[in-house]
Amino acid sequence: MSATHTHDALIIGQGLAGVVLSEALVAQGRRVAVFDVPKAGRSSLVAAGLVNPLVLRRTVPSWRAMAMLDVTVAFYHELEARYGARFWHPLPVVGLFPSPHEAELWEKRLADPEVAPFLDREPSEDHVVRSFPQPHGHGVVKHGAWLDIPTMLSIHRQRWVTAGDLVEREVKDSDIRRFADGVEVLGFSAPMLVHCAGPFAAVPGLVPVRGEGLTVRIPGLDLESAVHRKVFILPIGNDVYKVGATFAWTDVWSGPTAEARRWLSACLEELIDRPYQVLEHWAGVRPAARDRRPILGRTGAHEAVFNGLGSRGVLLAPWSAQHLSDQLFRNASVDPEVDPARFS
Repeated sequence: MSATHTHDALIIGQGLAGVVLSEALVAQGRRVAVFDVPKAGRSSLVAAGLVNPLVLRRTVPSWRAMAMLDVTVAFYHELEARYGARFWHPLPVVGLFPSPHEAELWEKRLADPEVAPFLDREPSEDHVVRSFPQPHGHGVVKHGAWLDIPTMLSIHRQRWVTAGDLVEREVKDSDIRRFADGVEVLGFSAPMLVHCAGPFAAVPGLVPVRGEGLTVRIPGLDLESAVHRKVFILPIGNDVYKVGATFAWTDVWSGPTAEARRWLSACLEELIDRPYQVLEHWAGVRPAARDRRPILGRTGAHEAVFNGLGSRGVLLAPWSAQHLSDQLFRNASVDPEVDPARFS
């Protein structure tokens, strides 16, 4: 760190992107300060955190899934050790086939060396899965998990506020002072400022998407896998499940809607035939990109953006943070598929 700066990097935003980037930089020995005020609508505060490396409707891996998995798992395990807490939970992801076509496609993909590592050749061992209506069968996705994002963000916030490295102030552009050798924000200075403001930022190529879901209690279901058919049912412990999620590209800030609640409830009731209690109906706005790739890289001599993680952000964030760090501090070139310049 330069003697003229208080920090190596300043970050605006403490959602998933800001937390993962800040911890990745600290693990490299860099001094980081974060600026954030919690805002209604932030998807990180309500997201289920499901990690599914397979695009179920086409039975193909998600973008660069194999390259990202090892980085992702190692990052969250290391962060758990640092925090002395658990928020990474491996579990199978089961897709119920909606038609014979999907069942046939699954069998075909088992012979594809690019796809087969994500597919289990055997049916689910979860007895509850076998009780769901599935006239066309199901497939089990390997390497699934869920990340308890709210717990991770809460611990991060407490630790960083206590250390004096998280400032609970909203940063306006007028608060940012730009100099030849870096930036200054509210008395903190660094050679690099990274904007991680999620859907609240005006970033070229960013498309905010509202997602809604339910948190429900289903006594006695005892499901131990994430199950997907129209919606996912994700067990999070103590008979509590997350059910979701919807996608809406208009009126994204309108909050939970009665229409979404009816649809989610109907989808859930197609799968289970037992009583359930709705504990919460939640909504959040995902920071998605037009081409469903992260948006990260330099936007100026001393500023960068880290955004556009979308619905697969838990899987994308650790790799993306490492890639951005390499560009900012090791002069690595930015991958054209994530370069913000692709939208300019």
